[in-house]
Amino acid sequence: MQPARPLAPARPGGSFPRMPRRWVWLQLIIGWLPVWALYGTLIVTAHPNTTLAQAAFSALRAIAVAALLGLLVQRLIDRLAWPHPLRAGFVAVHLVAAVAYAAAWMHLLVVVEHVAHGHGPFIAGVGAIPFLVLGVWFYIMVAGVSYASRATERAARAEAMAARSQLAALRSQLNPHFLFNALHTVVQLIPRAPRQAAEAAEQIAGVLRTTIEEDRDVVPLAEECAFVERYLDIERIRFGDRLQVKVEVTPDAAGASLPCFALQALVENAVRHGAAPREEPTTITVAGRVTADQLILSVHDTGAGASPEAMAGGSGTGLQRLRERLAVLYGARARLDLETGAQGGFTATLVIPRSPAEGGES
Repeated sequence: MQPARPLAPARPGGSFPRMPRRWVWLQLIIGWLPVWALYGTLIVTAHPNTTLAQAAFSALRAIAVAALLGLLVQRLIDRLAWPHPLRAGFVAVHLVAAVAYAAAWMHLLVVVEHVAHGHGPFIAGVGAIPFLVLGVWFYIMVAGVSYASRATERAARAEAMAARSQLAALRSQLNPHFLFNALHTVVQLIPRAPRQAAEAAEQIAGVLRTTIEEDRDVVPLAEECAFVERYLDIERIRFGDRLQVKVEVTPDAAGASLPCFALQALVENAVRHGAAPREEPTTITVAGRVTADQLILSVHDTGAGASPEAMAGGSGTGLQRLRERLAVLYGARARLDLETGAQGGFTATLVIPRSPAEGGES
């Protein structure tokens, strides 16, 4: 089997991949644009003789200084997590930092204006109060947005970890389910064919090794078909010629991804409920094809079909577990349709969205 691939790419240490630096800078620029427009409007309002272009450039210099200092605020927030419950010391640190930010912004603004015009504004006494107030407001804005962003990131991380935990739990439930049915095959063979029972036990060991070692959430359809073929080798020992299998998977569908053991669950359901109750030969047909944005996989058996009660209940634990995994991995974008024919037979159809990379390969 191939090396494990997690549900979402992870960085060493378990952290999530960070957004590309260019996107971070783009978001910062977009976030400061409304502030720049508001500051320019204030300049025009306070100084009617100032042209719109002059106000825009003056506001740009002031907001650029505020934005650069905002990077230091984000560094502080990286080190100072939001406490639960809120503590007085936490508030005091931010009050001091807000005043320091406002003072630094005001003094740097004087320096920048001096460089731009050869002289800078003199800000002292009562005249400094509006700049200090505005600087504190900038600090609160940067800190508030940063803490909100980190809270969203933590929530997304928690949701992803919960999804991984749920997938792991569903896989752990799948393995005993498969083991029970595989061992049932060996038990049935022991009284009448001990040599075949031993051969089946060895094959089961190989299949179970795969189910235990495989920790990817999605795998290529070609690998899943190879695993199902090994599973069917075990079932053919028990059923002989009563079990016939046809595989009709198009070449472009072989590389499409699906949840691991998804096809196995569909085929196992067909064997248990389609072939096992019958003395007559049962044909199981596995068909797979792709469209521009979907993998469509169906498993049809020529058995007796399923009752409406069984259909309503998901036709077995394996299919119910598969539905739960689809919901975690794809939400409402994937579905499992079950249909019993008027003359017998049962069809399970799995529809899974394809990733952009898979779509580009077809």
